[in-house]
Amino acid sequence: MPARHPRATPLAARTVVVVVLDSVGVGALPDAEAFGDAGAHTLDHTLRAAPVDLPHLGALGLGSIAGVNELPTVAEPEGAYGRMRERSAGKDTTTGHWELMGLPVDTPFPTFTRFPDDLMAAFDAATGRGHLGNVAASGTTILDELGDEHVASGAPIVYTSADSVFQVAAHVDVVPLETLYAWCRAARDLLVGDLGVARVIARPFAGERGAWRRLGEARKDLSLLPHGPTVLDALQGAGRETIGVGKISDIFAGRGLTRDVHVAHDDEAIDRTIEATRARPHGLVFTNLVEFDALYGHRRDPAGYARALAAFDARLPELRAALTGDAVLMLVSDHGNDPTHHGTDHTREHALLLVTGAGVVPRPIPTRESFADVGATVAELLGVPWAGAGTSFAAELARVPR
Repeated sequence: MPARHPRATPLAARTVVVVVLDSVGVGALPDAEAFGDAGAHTLDHTLRAAPVDLPHLGALGLGSIAGVNELPTVAEPEGAYGRMRERSAGKDTTTGHWELMGLPVDTPFPTFTRFPDDLMAAFDAATGRGHLGNVAASGTTILDELGDEHVASGAPIVYTSADSVFQVAAHVDVVPLETLYAWCRAARDLLVGDLGVARVIARPFAGERGAWRRLGEARKDLSLLPHGPTVLDALQGAGRETIGVGKISDIFAGRGLTRDVHVAHDDEAIDRTIEATRARPHGLVFTNLVEFDALYGHRRDPAGYARALAAFDARLPELRAALTGDAVLMLVSDHGNDPTHHGTDHTREHALLLVTGAGVVPRPIPTRESFADVGATVAELLGVPWAGAGTSFAAELARVPR
């Protein structure tokens, strides 16, 4: 299919900023029951369990999104607002982000409760130390169960979850970080084809029995290469800057990015996003805020989740103030992770969509049929042809000239 050239629209941008509020879903998708997620609603259930004020998100229109009931609506929202359905066959981080950038995933990534013996034998040969675990488990619980044995033996702890992941945990005083990363690269090379999990994750930890602590700043995710071109590739090919903040580079295996900004926590991610936005790059600033998901959703902690929402809300004015000139900001999510739901898995939900910036008219955006509409819109705003999935809503955002 030939590339679609941007339509004539009164809205264009030098800089587009896309911030993913990882797992902040806004209500179950129509097919949620097939995923075991009927009735899930990350935002509403979090706020019902642990009420907090979100005045700045509310001002953009978060409470006016269809299906959101636990936030008050405002008479005159300051942004465009709506929600998106996921076209891909999944509910994980990689699937959601790839679709946001125009690459839906039609076949779910494989998941396991334990990995095959022949795979683990090959992994043991690569490490030379054997392994512990090979179970589906919580990342904190498995340290309590196997941390002492790991420290004594030096064998890495291997575990998975309901997500498509192969996780390797090791104490930094027992296994140097670079050795752990090398082991994970070896695992990534082995995990292909039918074993091709979305991510191999290095999980270094420190501390002592009863007080193990995971070192999030030293975590490393090794993703599969995207199976086709993304909007990031199109932007880079057209000479636009593509700046990934947080784990964006990990999710896309580094492809399509001109700059990778790693951070230790979400507050730093917001700092770096503000800095990058103020520099007015000609292109995209793409940020993932992981802590909603990693620290509170999976751990089923609605109070912590609510605090994280309030913390982001408090910083939103700074982020908006960085939008100089014709910059446009999109706040989106990639799946749900309802902290009041059963289990510890992601939940199959609508993604939120809030847009603001010069020339963006405050109005409702009809529910989008794919997350890929975000990538198509980014391409159009930046004047770059895009032939892949998604339908741009740039024209719907544009303020109609008087």
